[in-house]
Amino acid sequence: MSTAATTGAPAPIPEFRQVLGHPRPLWMLFMTEFWERFAFYGIRWALTLYIVQQFYGGAGEGEAPASKIYGAYLALVYAAAIFGGYIADRIIGYQRSILLGAVVMSAGLFMIAWPDQTIFKIGLATVIAGNGLFKPNISTMVGKLYAQGDERRDSGFTLFYMGINAGAFIAPILTGILSDMVFGTAAMPQYKSVFIASGIGMLISLVWFWFGRRQLGGIGRPPEGDGGKGKVLWVLLFCILSVPVYYFLLAIDASNLQYVLTVMFLALCGMLLVEGFREGPVARDRAIAMLIIFTFNILFWCFFEQAGSSFNFLADKIVDREMFNWIFPVGWFQSVNSLAIITLAPIVAWTWIKMGRNNPSIPRKFGIGIIFNGLAFLLLMAALSGMVDAAGKIPFWTLFMVYVIQSVGELCLSPIGLSMTTKLAPVRLVGFGMGGWFLSTGIGNNLSGIFASHASGETGMTVASANASYTQGFIILMIGGVSLFLVAPLIQKLMHGVK
Repeated sequence: MSTAATTGAPAPIPEFRQVLGHPRPLWMLFMTEFWERFAFYGIRWALTLYIVQQFYGGAGEGEAPASKIYGAYLALVYAAAIFGGYIADRIIGYQRSILLGAVVMSAGLFMIAWPDQTIFKIGLATVIAGNGLFKPNISTMVGKLYAQGDERRDSGFTLFYMGINAGAFIAPILTGILSDMVFGTAAMPQYKSVFIASGIGMLISLVWFWFGRRQLGGIGRPPEGDGGKGKVLWVLLFCILSVPVYYFLLAIDASNLQYVLTVMFLALCGMLLVEGFREGPVARDRAIAMLIIFTFNILFWCFFEQAGSSFNFLADKIVDREMFNWIFPVGWFQSVNSLAIITLAPIVAWTWIKMGRNNPSIPRKFGIGIIFNGLAFLLLMAALSGMVDAAGKIPFWTLFMVYVIQSVGELCLSPIGLSMTTKLAPVRLVGFGMGGWFLSTGIGNNLSGIFASHASGETGMTVASANASYTQGFIILMIGGVSLFLVAPLIQKLMHGVK
C-alpha cells in the first residue's frame, strides 16, 4: 500500500492538461454526470403520476402514498451514498465504484418499466443500490482534481453542477415528448417509454466514463495491489443483497423509515467525529461545523423537493396551464429549475467573486439559500389565497417563478455544499463525508414526501390543503434561514479559515 494511503495524506495531483481554465478530466466527469442526471431526472417527474395512474386507477387517494414512496425512494438514493463513499474510500476505489454503480442503475431503470407493483419497487431498490455507488464518488472525484487551496475549486464544482442541471433540463422535456406525443397522449401518457429512455441515458453515462477515465491517471484508482477483481465481485454481491433491504424500506411507512435514516445519520456523525478527534483539534472543529451545516441541509431539501411530489399534483390540478390553445405539460415544470440554474449559475458565481472580501461565508450562503426557499413558499401562499380564479386555478407564472426563486436558493447552497464537504471532511474519510452530505439530503427528501402527503390530504390536493401546508413551510423555512444566518460567525470560526 502506498505511503499516502497509509498516512492519510492526499495523493499528489497529476499535471492535467487545462481546458477553459480547468483540468481536462472535469469535462469528462461533466458529461458522465450529465447522462446520469438525464436518467435520474427522466423518471423523477413521472414517478408520482405513474404510481397514481397505474396502481391507484388515477384516484386522488393515491397521491399521499405516491408522495411517500417518492420521498422514500429519494431518501434511500441519497442514504445509500454512505456505503458507496465508504466502499470507494476503503475497498475498490472511486473509478470502479462509479462503473459498477452505473451498471446496477441501468438494470434498475429498465426494470421499473415493467407495469407490476412488486417489480416496480424492486427496480427502484436496484436504482438505489447503484446510485449509492455512483453519486457520491463522482462528486468526490471532482474535488480530487484540485489541490487544497486551489481557488478554482468552487468554480469547478459550479461548472460540474451546471452539467447536472443540463441533463436535468433536457430529460423531462424529451421523456415528456416520448410519453405524450410519440407513444401516448396527454390524457394517457405512456410512462414505460420514460423509464426505457432513462435506462438508455444511464448506459451512455457508463460508456462515457469507461472510455474517458483514462484521462484521470491514478486519480480515483485503488492503491497498487489493492481493490482487484475479486473485491469488485464482492461489492457487486453486496449490491445484489442490499436490493431486498431497500425494497423493504420502500414498503414500510415513511415515518418508520425516518427513524432508520436518523439512526444512520447519528452513526455517521459519530464516525466522522471520531476521525476528526483522531486527526487533531482543527479537523475536529471542521467536522463539527460540517455536521451542523448538514442539519440545516435537511431543512432545505425537505421543502425544496416538493417538485416531484406536491408541486406535480399542484401543476396537474390547480395551475392554469393553458396557453395559446396549448396545454403546458406537467413534467416540463421540472425543467424550469434546471434552466434557471444554467442561466443564473454564472451570475451567482460572478456575484461571489465581485463581492471580494465581502463574499458571504459558507454558513451565511446556506442561510440565504434557505431564506430564498421560504420566499418561494410565500409566493405560493399569495397565489393560493388571493389569485385563485373561478375555475379554482392559480396563474401559470406563479409556479414557474416558484421554481426560479428556489433555484436561486439552491445555487447558494448545493454546489457550495459539495465543495465544502471536500474541504471540511477528515482527510481519510472524504468519500464518507460526501456520503454524509447526501444522507442529510436524503433525510430531507423523506421528510418532503411526508410533508407532500399532508399537502394532498386524504382525498387529493385542494386549494385549501395546499395553502395550509405551504404556509407552514414558509414559516419553518424563514425561522431556520434567519437562525443560521445569525449563528454563521460561530460556525465559521469552527471552520478554521476554510472559505
